[in-house]
Amino acid sequence: MPRSPRTGPYICGIDAAMDVMSGKWKALILWELDQGHRRFGQLRRGLPGVSEKMLVQHLREMEEDGLVHREVFREVPPRVEYSLTEHGRTLNAALGPLGTWGQQRIQRVGAQRVDLESPDRTDATA
Repeated sequence: MPRSPRTGPYICGIDAAMDVMSGKWKALILWELDQGHRRFGQLRRGLPGVSEKMLVQHLREMEEDGLVHREVFREVPPRVEYSLTEHGRTLNAALGPLGTWGQQRIQRVGAQRVDLESPDRTDATA
């Protein structure tokens, strides 16, 4: 059963933005796709902890909302790449100040950061 499109009514602009951004992984998917085109497996590796089901669901919703472009290459084996649309890039830019605030919070509280390079994926010193 297809979802109904997100069209409000909304209380304010933040309400409309949060409607599109609902879900833990969507902002992180935007961040990862800001690095360039990604295949599904690359996205999974770049987002430790996301399940395949959640990633598929969020990518579909983001495609429906016009944030993500999904391109299927007709080759064997089939290849699919995801990228940001212009609309997705504008949302990513709007999230920039939130990311800066989050970086400052990480430093202020001394929180651990996920190290995407190491096998155990956590780095207590960063």
